[in-house]
Amino acid sequence: MTHARAAFRYRDFRFFLIARFLALAGHQMMIVALSQAVYEATHDPIHLGYIGLTFFIPKIAFTLWAGQIADRYARRNVIVACRFLQTALTLGLIAITFVGLKPLWLFYAAVFALGTAYAFDGPSSQSIVTQVVPEKDFHNAVTWNSANFQAAFIAGPAFGGWLYALLHGAPGVLWIVFGMRAVSAVLMTRIQPRTDHIESSEVNVKTLLAGLSYVFRNRIILGAISLDLFAVLLGGATALMPVFANDILKVGAWGLGFLRTAPAVGAAIVAVALAYMPPMRKAGKKMFACVAVFGLSTVLFGLSRNFYFSLVCLFFLGAADMISVIIRQVVIQVKTPPSMRGRVSAVNLIFIGASNELGEFESGLTASWFGTVPAVVVGGLGTLAVVALYSWRFPEIREYDRLKTDAESVTTSVMESGEEKKTS
Repeated sequence: MTHARAAFRYRDFRFFLIARFLALAGHQMMIVALSQAVYEATHDPIHLGYIGLTFFIPKIAFTLWAGQIADRYARRNVIVACRFLQTALTLGLIAITFVGLKPLWLFYAAVFALGTAYAFDGPSSQSIVTQVVPEKDFHNAVTWNSANFQAAFIAGPAFGGWLYALLHGAPGVLWIVFGMRAVSAVLMTRIQPRTDHIESSEVNVKTLLAGLSYVFRNRIILGAISLDLFAVLLGGATALMPVFANDILKVGAWGLGFLRTAPAVGAAIVAVALAYMPPMRKAGKKMFACVAVFGLSTVLFGLSRNFYFSLVCLFFLGAADMISVIIRQVVIQVKTPPSMRGRVSAVNLIFIGASNELGEFESGLTASWFGTVPAVVVGGLGTLAVVALYSWRFPEIREYDRLKTDAESVTTSVMESGEEKKTS
């Protein structure tokens, strides 16, 4: 077994990857179908932003609680319960889209409920990786997990757009998503995770906020996840892709699927390449460079009027983002003690949610105020400004060198932050 595929020797990791792929690809198919249906019904970009906002509100409200649950209960069981709930809620969305999204408030209520299920799924899904592979193969598992994530983002949007056109609307796509989520839930029941540290102290405000406190005490983690927050919050153009596909590039639902797929193609190619390479050197500087490329690619995408050039811009956007994602995820996991990983993952997910879903709302709002193209271009320039600011304010990230995932690096991070009982 080569080092590049070391994590694949474990059956539970293979089941986890398949289950996660089905869940993520299904989610992307659903987002393409719902965003296209909403834009066809309203022709107003602010409603595309409302979809992101409706997913974000439960994430900001419940994710800290979800992190506490991930550290106190069997993470597999939490994931299974959330996946079955997502499956059931998909049936509700099928009924709502079948009648033409009327009334819209009921549609957003269903999206809110689905976002709540995602909020409780996320921290357990992120932190369970340490329980399905031994520590010596964790870096490899993170890389393949990221590649799997991007593969889902390739297949999901492309199939979502194609199926939307083929099946003449969102209900047919959602029936397929329903099946994918059901299989994902069943596969998770087959996993038998290794024993991990389970928090046993009393639940109170201190334990609930322990992950947030830990992040703010560790400047490398704080800088890494907040850099992503502001960069994607400003530079994210995902929510506006239906406008580009339908009104600017004139490629419709079919083209929308490919626009949403292009970033994931670049990201997946980079992730697979990194899986065959040793842990990178000068990781901090590379993360800053990649976020800058993300911002520049966003500007060029906003200015493009050619469908194929737009795909190229999105390809490089996704490739650059993938490198920064892998660096950030490895840093967070290896610099966090095992008993805290669920809560720190929850904080990370809040930051990611703020950058993604809240960023979609920000994009929809600014597009409705200033126009779609100015909103994307100014956002990309804002990302470049954030990179310059963080490079100055967080020299710890600039100086961060080699990504390590061995026991020594984890032990060192625990010692730097205090004993596990104190951090809990």
